Amino acid sequence: MERFFDILFSGVALLAFSPLLVFIIIILKFSGEGEVFFFQERIGKDGKLFKLYKFATMLKDSPNLGTGTVTMRDDPRILPVGKFLRKTKVNELPQLLNIFLGEMSVIGPRPLTAQTFGSYSDTTKAVISRVRPGLSGVGSIIFRREEDIMHGATASVDFYNNVIAPYKGALEEWFVTNKGTYIYFMAIFTTVWVVLFSETKVAWIVFKGLPEPPEELKLALNYTDK
Repeated sequence: MERFFDILFSGVALLAFSPLLVFIIIILKFSGEGEVFFFQERIGKDGKLFKLYKFATMLKDSPNLGTGTVTMRDDPRILPVGKFLRKTKVNELPQLLNIFLGEMSVIGPRPLTAQTFGSYSDTTKAVISRVRPGLSGVGSIIFRREEDIMHGATASVDFYNNVIAPYKGALEEWFVTNKGTYIYFMAIFTTVWVVLFSETKVAWIVFKGLPEPPEELKLALNYTDK
């Protein structure tokens, strides 16, 4: 059933957003390094690799520079137009094609690079590999401001590996265990809500029983146990 909605929603969205997509393509072609799309190998269902589609927002060689595939707040590798695309999440729209082709779902664990996937425990890897990765999902919603967290004293790969990754993995495990039509549609609704109202705590209310975040992340994630 969810695959049916994936095809329906991604097909309709590709048609609806086509004027915006063409406009962004033109802007990117004549700005920055002239790159329009960014293609990167990500780990999908059953551990299979696939090419993730995004609009280019960073320097072409950014995976081999600085912190690799971990992005920090005010990362110097981000291009001027890229800052806007990343803040509004418009850079993710080409993944609608990944969804239409069956490599992703609208809702699921975030598809990760080998570097970031390697930060998960073997148990977490095994659990989240059972489902298609998603354009959005519970982990993506909770960590919608991840780049802001990776700033100042917490701007390090060690902090990502030791604090962020274990908790993000716990959220993705929660999703796989509880996934279903209700979670699917509530995650879509909540994604739209948090894009419009970034300081909202609605995710903690909508998704009952989420793992409690470590103390270092509670404030940044707008955690509430109400």
